[in-house]
Amino acid sequence: MSATDDNGDYRDPMTRKIRSLGVLLLTAVAAACGEVDSALTDGERRSIADTVEAMVRRAYDLSGPTVGAADRLLSLYPDSGRVVSASGGRMLTSRDSLADGIRYFWESTGQNMREPRWIWERMITDVLDRNAAVVTATYRIPHRTPRGEPHQLAGAMTMVFARRGGHWVVVQEHLSDRREAVESAPSMPPSDSASGSG
Repeated sequence: MSATDDNGDYRDPMTRKIRSLGVLLLTAVAAACGEVDSALTDGERRSIADTVEAMVRRAYDLSGPTVGAADRLLSLYPDSGRVVSASGGRMLTSRDSLADGIRYFWESTGQNMREPRWIWERMITDVLDRNAAVVTATYRIPHRTPRGEPHQLAGAMTMVFARRGGHWVVVQEHLSDRREAVESAPSMPPSDSASGSG
C-alpha cells in the first residue's frame, strides 16, 4: 500500500507525525540560531557596556572601607575553574592562584596606601556579542605612603568578560604597570606551572 495518494499527500499517521516533528525541530533550531546571531541594538550594547563597567568601577573603588577590598576585587571572577591573568611577564591560570596574587598585592601594597584614590583615566568597552565583552582601561592610584609621602601607582588593564549562568565574570585579563610606577610595585608570587592547566 502506498503511503501517498496521487497528489503526493502523506496519508499514513506515523509519517505525518514525523513530518510535523521535523518541522517543529527545524523551526526551533532556526529560532535559536536567529536569537544567537541577531545583531545587538545600540541600546543592548550600551546596557551590557554599562553593566560590566559598573562592576569594574565598584570592585576597584578604594573610597570605602579597606576591609574586604580583596574580596571586592575577587567578585569580578568566577568562583572556580580557569581564569587566565597575565601581569609582569608572568601568567596565572586558575582562580585559586589569582586569588593568592590579589591577596598578596593587597597585603604587601594595598593596605599600606594611605588615602588612596583609584582614578580611571580612560575606559573603552567593546561588546562582542550577548555573552562577551572586553574592557580596556588606564588608571592611576595617587596615595600617601605610611610615612606620609605622596606616591602613585599607574597602569593599564584589559579584561575579557563572559556571561556565565546569567552573571558577567572576567575569564582573561592582562595588567601592565606604567613605567614610572614599576619600581614601587612588588613582584608577583611565582606563576603557575608551565602546563597552563587550571
